[in-house]
Amino acid sequence: MTQKILIFTDLDGSLLDHFSYSFSPAQPLLSLFNEIGVPVIPVTSKTRAELAVLRCELDNHDPFVVENGAAVFIPENYFSSPPAGCEVIDGFYRYQFSKPREYWTDLLAQQEAEFGGEFETFTHLGVEGIRASTGLTESAAQQASKREFSEPVLWLGLDERKLRFIETLREAGATVLQGGRFLHVTGAGNKGKALQWLSEQYRAEYPDSALLTIAAGDSDNDVDMLQVADCAVVVRSPVHSPPEVPHQHLYLSRQTGPQGWVEGVNWFLGAADRPETIDSIEYLRTKLRSRCYG
Repeated sequence: MTQKILIFTDLDGSLLDHFSYSFSPAQPLLSLFNEIGVPVIPVTSKTRAELAVLRCELDNHDPFVVENGAAVFIPENYFSSPPAGCEVIDGFYRYQFSKPREYWTDLLAQQEAEFGGEFETFTHLGVEGIRASTGLTESAAQQASKREFSEPVLWLGLDERKLRFIETLREAGATVLQGGRFLHVTGAGNKGKALQWLSEQYRAEYPDSALLTIAAGDSDNDVDMLQVADCAVVVRSPVHSPPEVPHQHLYLSRQTGPQGWVEGVNWFLGAADRPETIDSIEYLRTKLRSRCYG
C-alpha cells in the first residue's frame, strides 16, 4: 500500500523565523514536497489575507487553516468532489468552525467594565499598533488586521489577572488560545479539530493509501494539533519554553524556527538514517518516491 503523507504546520516561529519571518532554510525541503506531491498545510493564527501572500511566496497550492482552526479553506477542484458542509468563497471551499469576528469583538467589549486598561484588541490597536507589536510592515499589518472569525488580544495586565480574564471569556463560550505574542479569542474550533476534519477529506480522496500526518508547531496554541497528529514536531523557540505535548511520537528540535522545522520533519521522514556522504534532499527524494508511489 502506498502512503499519503500530510504535513500540517504552524507558521510564525515554526516554518517562519520568529524574528525575520524567513523560511529560506526550509526552501529545499518545501520544493521537494512540491515535486513529490506531499501537501504542506499551513495551520496558523494568520488571516486568509495574510495566507494569500504567504502561499504565493511559498509556492503553496494546498489547503490551509486560518485563525487557529476557525476555518479551513480548500482550493476549488483540489478534491474530486466538494467536501460536505462547505460553502464556496472566492475560489475556495470553506468549512467554518467559529462564529464571525463581530461576535467576539462584542464579547470583548463587554469585558471593559472589569478589565478596562488591561488588554488591547486588534481592532483597538489598528494597523499602527499591530506594526508596533509585531514588527510587521504596514501592508502585512493591514493583512493581519483582516480577521474573519477571531480577535487577537494583547494582554497588558498582571499574570493572575490574565488568568481571570481567560476564565471569564471561556465561561462566556469563547475559546482562548495563547499564541506567540497574543491571546486569540475565537469559537469552538482549534487547530486539532481542523487537522482531523481535513485528514478525513484526504482519507476519502485516497482510500487506497495509508495516511501519515506530521504536525509542527512551537506554541501552546499548537498543542491540540500536535496531539492528534501521528507524529509531532515541537520546534524550539528562541523566546519561550516549548509547550508540553503528551505524545508517543514526539520530536523536540535542537534548532529554532525553520532550521528546527527541517530537523524535525526530516527526523520523521527518515532522513536522519542516511549515510553522511549522501545529501538529505536526494536521499528523501528516493525514499518519498518509493513510499508515495510504490
